[in-house]
Amino acid sequence: MGIQRLTAAEAMLRFLAAQWIEIDGRPVPIFGGVWAIFGHGNVAGLGPALQAMGPALPTFRAHNEQAMAHAAIAFAKTHARRRMMACTTSIGPGATNMVTAAALAHVNRLPVLLVPGDVFASRRADPVLQQVEHFGDPNITANDCFRPVARYFDRILRPEQLLTALPAAMRVLTDPADCGPAVIAFPQDVQPESADWPSQFFDRRIHRIRAPEPDAEELREAAAILAAAKRPLIIAGGGVKYALGESTLNDFVSRHGIPVAETQAGKGSLPWDHPRNAGAIGVTGSEAANTLARTADVILAVGTRLQDFTTASQTLFPKARLLGLNVNAFDAQKLGARSLVADAKRGLVALTAALAGWAAPQAWLAKAGNATARWHRTVDRVTTPRNAPLPSDAEVLGMVNRAMPPGGIVVCAAGGLPGELHKLWRATDATSYHVEYGYSCMGYEIAGGLGAKLAMPGREVVVLVGDGSYLMMNSEIATSVALDAKLTIIVLDNRGFGCIARLQSGIGGAPFNNLLPETAPRVDFAAHARSLGAIATKVDSLAGLEAALPQALADIRTSVLVIDTDPAFATAEGGAWWDVPKAAS
Repeated sequence: MGIQRLTAAEAMLRFLAAQWIEIDGRPVPIFGGVWAIFGHGNVAGLGPALQAMGPALPTFRAHNEQAMAHAAIAFAKTHARRRMMACTTSIGPGATNMVTAAALAHVNRLPVLLVPGDVFASRRADPVLQQVEHFGDPNITANDCFRPVARYFDRILRPEQLLTALPAAMRVLTDPADCGPAVIAFPQDVQPESADWPSQFFDRRIHRIRAPEPDAEELREAAAILAAAKRPLIIAGGGVKYALGESTLNDFVSRHGIPVAETQAGKGSLPWDHPRNAGAIGVTGSEAANTLARTADVILAVGTRLQDFTTASQTLFPKARLLGLNVNAFDAQKLGARSLVADAKRGLVALTAALAGWAAPQAWLAKAGNATARWHRTVDRVTTPRNAPLPSDAEVLGMVNRAMPPGGIVVCAAGGLPGELHKLWRATDATSYHVEYGYSCMGYEIAGGLGAKLAMPGREVVVLVGDGSYLMMNSEIATSVALDAKLTIIVLDNRGFGCIARLQSGIGGAPFNNLLPETAPRVDFAAHARSLGAIATKVDSLAGLEAALPQALADIRTSVLVIDTDPAFATAEGGAWWDVPKAAS
C-alpha cells in the first residue's frame, strides 16, 4: 500500500474529487465543485489546496455564504440528490452565515457538504479573531451552532481523523433515508498540517444510491388495504423524484386508476395535464385534490414527510386509512400510517405486482376526473388578466407559465408566490418545478436559481421573487453574470411583505410593520440589478411584461424584469385550513 504526504486540506479535496456516481450509465464526479469565500480560517489551508485542484474539483466564488450554500443545495435538488457541492468559509460570521442553509437542507432532506473554518485546535493563540469563547467549555465554538441542523457533524482535531470522517460524511450525503447536510468543522491550524495518507484513500469510488425493496409482510398488508379501497388517493412527495420514480408512478396510476395529489416537493411527478393528476394538495392545494382527500378512504402517501401544509394541519383526510410508502421509516409511520418502508420506485413496482389486475372503481375515477376538469377551468380563469390597476401574483405567474420555453425551470421559495405556484403553475416534468417550501426560506430564490442553472446549463431557469426576498438576498445576480450562468428573474414588487400582511389581517390583526408606507422611498430594482451586471427593465403592466418576456428569455446574460403587484390580492379558490394561533380576546 502506497503512502502520500499531503496536508489535511489537500487530502480532503483529493478524497472529494475521487467520489463519483453513475448517472444514465455514465460515471461523473459526485461533487460539481466547491463554493468558497476565503478569509481568516480557510485561506491559508483550503485556499492553496483548492487552487491546486483546478478543474478536477472546480472552485466557485460567491458573494454571501448563505447564498452559496443555497446554490449548492439547489444544485443537488436539481440533480435529484445524485450530485452535490461543497462549501467552505472562514471562521466566525462566514461559518454561521451557512447555518440557515444547513437548516434548509436538513428540513428538505438534501445533501450538501459544509466545511467551515474553525479556531486553533492547539489553542496556542486563543482567543483568535472571531472566536466565540464559551466560559465553561473551551471545546465549544461558533460552529457548534450547526449541530442541531446537521445530519452529520464532526470537528477535525488531527489530520488522520479525516480517514473516518470523510467516508462517514459520504454515507450521510448518499443515503436516501438519512440524507441531509454534513458539516466538517476544520480548524485553521489543522488544514495546512502535513501527514502520511494511504494512497487507496484517494482511489476512485463509484457510489450508487441505495434503493431498498419493501418488506414482504408490510407489502402484503399495504396491498390488502389498497385492494379494499373504494376511494383511494395518492399523495406524491419529493421522494418520488429522488427515487427517479416519475415514470413508475405514471405506470402505477395508469394501471390502477388512482388519482394523484402533489406536495410542493412532489409537484411535477406527473405532468399537469395527466388524466390522474388532481393537482396540489393542502393549504395551497387545488379544490380537486382537497375534495378528493376529504372523501378518500385510503391514502397512499409516497415519499412525503406530511408537513402541516400538506395535511391542512392534520385535518384534511380524517376518514382515510393512511399508508406511508417512504424510504425513511421516520416519515413512513407519521399520522398513524401503516408503514411500507422502501424506495418509492421499487415500492410502487412491488405494489403493482401485488395488486395484480385491481383498479379503483370507475365512479371514483369519474368524480376525480370531473373535479380536475373544473379545477383546470379555474386555473384558466384566475390567471387571466382582470384589468385591475395592479396585477395579482396569479396573473403574473400565469403569463410567465405560458411564455416558458420547453424544458424551462421555475424557481421560487418564500412568501405568497409558492402558494400561488403550487395551486396554479402547470409543471411539465419533475425538474421543471423547483420551489423550496419545506423551510420557506426568503433569500433562496436567486441563489437557488443559480444552483439549478449550474446543474442544468442547457435549460432556461426563471426565478420568481418578491421584493422582500430580493432585498434580503440579491448578491448572486453578480455571481450569475460572472459565471455566465444566465437567469431570467421576475421581481414582483408589492412594497413589502404582502403575504404576511394578508395573514396578519386574516387572523384579525391590524396592519402593522409589513407593508411599506407611501412615504417610504421606492426602490429602483431595475437600476439595482443593472448595477450588479444584469440586463434589467421595469415594466408598467401585464401587457408590458408579456412584451418584454421573449427578449428576457432570449438574452444571453442574466435578465431582470420588475413589475408592481397587488399586495392584498391572493387566489381564494382552492386551499384548506391552516392552524395559525390567534391572540386571546
